[in-house]
Amino acid sequence: MRILKVEEPPKLKGDLVRFVFRIYQGTNGKYPALEWVKKKPSTDDFEGFRKVYEPFLEFRLGKEFDELYVGKEGDLIIGTVALVYTLEDKDVWWVPGEIKGKKTGLIEFFMVDPNYKGKGYGSKLLEFAIKRLKELGKEAYVITFPELEAYSYYLKKGFEKVMDYREFVVMRYKLHPTGAGE
Repeated sequence: MRILKVEEPPKLKGDLVRFVFRIYQGTNGKYPALEWVKKKPSTDDFEGFRKVYEPFLEFRLGKEFDELYVGKEGDLIIGTVALVYTLEDKDVWWVPGEIKGKKTGLIEFFMVDPNYKGKGYGSKLLEFAIKRLKELGKEAYVITFPELEAYSYYLKKGFEKVMDYREFVVMRYKLHPTGAGE
């Protein structure tokens, strides 16, 4: 897998909507949670998914993400990760004020195509994101839902729960005592 920086994220919107729909199908509609939607589309309704998800993705690509990376095999996007580290300037209501600061870097939009799960691609993307945030002088945080598989995954990868916030769990990357977490 090659990890590539996306220089103009809005231009990749169509490909990313299709990629996220594969995630939606692979998680049986659990992720993305689409928590703002009253009636979620079925997992075989791409057009319904696109209608509700595309405007949200457009916001994230244009106004939220500071950096976006894709993991590719050939031309196929098999994973994504975004970094958000200028939190003071953004309308990110799901980030608690207590962690909004110059040292905070969020790992967002972290997903791997279900067909590639269990092959180490997620670990590579996550390690890349943590390293990149460290280069920028930021502490790595993630915000997830406690009922998602991602929560236990992050715990295994060296994150610790910092707080509950609304329906989310806020987690921070901690170094392992042996330094293996770096």
